[in-house]
Amino acid sequence: MDENQETDVSALCIDVSKVKSLAGEPRKSECNAHDADPGGWTPLLVLGGATCCLGSALPAGYNIGVMNNPAHLMQSFCNDSIRERYNVQLSSHELNILWSTVVSIFLIGGVSGSLIASWLSDKFGRKGALSAGNLCGIAGAVLFMLVRTVNSVELFLLGRVFVGFSGGLATSLLPMYMTEIAPLKLRGAVGVLCQLGITCGVLMGQIAGLKTVLGTSESWHIMLASFSPLCLAALLLTIVLPESPKYLYITRGEQGKALKELSRLRNMDIMLLQNEITSLQQELAMRSTSETWNIKHVLREPTVRLPLFLVCLMQFGQQLSGINAVFYYSNTIFLGAGLGITGAQYATLGTGVANIVMALVSVPIMSLFSRRKVLFLSCYLCVGCLIILCISIALIHTASFMPWLCIIMVLAYVVFYGIGLGPIPFFIGSELFDVGPRPAAMSLGSVFNWGGNFLVGMMFPSLQDAIGPYVFLIFAASTLILVQINQIYLPETRGRSTTAIAAAMTKGFKSRPNAILAT
Repeated sequence: MDENQETDVSALCIDVSKVKSLAGEPRKSECNAHDADPGGWTPLLVLGGATCCLGSALPAGYNIGVMNNPAHLMQSFCNDSIRERYNVQLSSHELNILWSTVVSIFLIGGVSGSLIASWLSDKFGRKGALSAGNLCGIAGAVLFMLVRTVNSVELFLLGRVFVGFSGGLATSLLPMYMTEIAPLKLRGAVGVLCQLGITCGVLMGQIAGLKTVLGTSESWHIMLASFSPLCLAALLLTIVLPESPKYLYITRGEQGKALKELSRLRNMDIMLLQNEITSLQQELAMRSTSETWNIKHVLREPTVRLPLFLVCLMQFGQQLSGINAVFYYSNTIFLGAGLGITGAQYATLGTGVANIVMALVSVPIMSLFSRRKVLFLSCYLCVGCLIILCISIALIHTASFMPWLCIIMVLAYVVFYGIGLGPIPFFIGSELFDVGPRPAAMSLGSVFNWGGNFLVGMMFPSLQDAIGPYVFLIFAASTLILVQINQIYLPETRGRSTTAIAAAMTKGFKSRPNAILAT
């Protein structure tokens, strides 16, 4: 596109007429001077959000939450299987190592899925990569169903790798796909769908693991595989979903097909989508046709160094905020408050419900308020909750109200986390990067998220034994560091094009994108 091309309304109409002929539609001699509003929810956008949320993110969360309540049953199976097949009696320490491997290998699969998501999404499209994730989830479920029949710990481990791989693909691809197909004013709303699906999945996994549901010695393998119908339904529904118009237009160079998909998504004539088409043309013009944005290129490119750092920092910092540790410790806190074993289990489920409610609330919040303000408010409130939680746990036996203060702080932390710190890191990369480097950057960010999850899961028990409740001060300090760095470098992304956002950060750490915005 010529750099001196005029951008007045008449020029835009001519451009739209040209691209409309590319899409195989008849040209019109004239067009309206103003765009119709393409910013609402359309049936295809709703279907895409529901399919991705329920078919990709929810299974990822389910496979995180399902391992907790019936852990003793699965540990017993592992112990019996090793003894029967290999005539080896595991010690308590060896069994703990095996069980830790079963749990943590899911995270290793997640990291692997995140790393390959970039290549898959550019090679086979956003839809094709999401379908690959669903297939991996189904394969993992089939392996889980065979575990007890074959009496194989190896199948158990392999199944956990497959579902972890599926989860890694989901956390990389879902936010990218949804923010690429959504109109500008809904970009934040659809961006929280990944967090919403994961939180719903964790709760469903916790419920499925109850003894009154599927957490029994006869049905735990069915419990592990019961997410698979969602993956199968998503795999079938993906066929009718549109491919990302940005991916088709900019990465594949299939402008005609991209415009058809855009028209389908917005449920209106392509002639009424001049602004979106102009945005696509601008992104295409800024991208060099010789560039191949793989992970190696993104890591070496100085112009994307700052946004890449922010994406990885936020994904890693989200895990170091201690959300999984709070969930892990919540059952102990509820027991200390005198709720009893059953009461503590249901109170823990209550924290999951609170997390889901806040994920739902964050959908309109992302559309109405500044990303920066929401994130900073969420972080500071979480820091306060962690500090008070640390103090109240340390003094839990000194006063009768301390156990209840612990409960309140756990619930408050979950609520404040769900407002901003939970959803924003998952989709912020889709707003900081243009289409070219976006898949690689989202993949790297997801790697840091899964890596942080693995690090906290491995270190938290040891830290808890060493310093007790003061471990929460480490999480508070990590969250405080996260917010301080983002106050300097994170630009406001709400209502701005990715092209403008990326252009404000091309000078790396010398950039001051918020100063540019202020001017």
